[in-house]
Amino acid sequence: MTASALLAEVTRGVAVESRHYGALAVSDASGRLLLALGDVERPVFGRSAVKALQALPLVESGGAERFGFSDRELALACASHGGEPEHVETAAGALARLGLGVETLECGAHWPTNDAAARALAASGAGPIALHNNCSGKHAGFLCLACAMETDPAGYVEAEHPVQREVTAALEGAFGLSLADAAFGIDGCGIPTYAAPLASIARAFARFGSGEGFGPERARAARRLQQAGWSAPFEIAGTGRFDTEAMQVLNGRAFVKMGAEGVHAGALPGLGLGVAIKIDDGATRGAEAAMAAVLARFLRPEGDAATWLASRERRSLRNWAGAEVGEVRAAGELAGG
Repeated sequence: MTASALLAEVTRGVAVESRHYGALAVSDASGRLLLALGDVERPVFGRSAVKALQALPLVESGGAERFGFSDRELALACASHGGEPEHVETAAGALARLGLGVETLECGAHWPTNDAAARALAASGAGPIALHNNCSGKHAGFLCLACAMETDPAGYVEAEHPVQREVTAALEGAFGLSLADAAFGIDGCGIPTYAAPLASIARAFARFGSGEGFGPERARAARRLQQAGWSAPFEIAGTGRFDTEAMQVLNGRAFVKMGAEGVHAGALPGLGLGVAIKIDDGATRGAEAAMAAVLARFLRPEGDAATWLASRERRSLRNWAGAEVGEVRAAGELAGG
């Protein structure tokens, strides 16, 4: 078995204090690997990194068009948002288009992951509802798909519900493999999650970005979701978040999405490539540094985009007094591009 690769490290002063190991794959739509670090054949749960793939049936079914979903609502269907007021408003608007109430969301409630939004909500005396859940947009998309299929939306999170059967089929088509015997679990928002080889996830995002390997309708759905994300990048994550800023600064050159437990995936449509990263210890900071290094290496941006990627590939760490004390940086074969 291929050992995990060093992908990122954390320094304090001039010393390396922590190291993040894992695997990284860059693939084209045929499955040809242009870069493979660590064990890219080990199955991993894609978690929220694959939300855009899970949203394909929403668009392909005609549901998004039938119910008038905007770019903001489609971007939120792919999002792990911070629960900021705009996110909550967009999720509520999606439900209103369907004539459904908040109680139909089966994702559960949690405090906004954005600190300012959570503090403001607490100061108001209110508590979190399902609209604040980082997955509320994805779940609104599932409800839209149920309405388009004219099936009872109740229980749409269950693996055997028609909605999840469509979503699983879309994942299988993108990954290029059957998930019937894959490791299975329940994601944080209640839907099924399946483990697939990291290389297959990278190939899926190459297909998502290029349309190669997809039928015409699925390719059009993928393009529609990409355009929505680029048009409304704030909905994808939120204030100060990697995915939102990357899509803003790279201006249509990349569609990137983080997932829990150190997973990050992305499509580079102009190059026909997909990227998938898994940090063994689940650290988001390691995955973001690695993703920044990959984007810089393959896209070779200039100007503001290059500056931003450099700041994320080597991100300064400061103490509570504001003094710089170290950095999180891409490491191993990713260091130095």
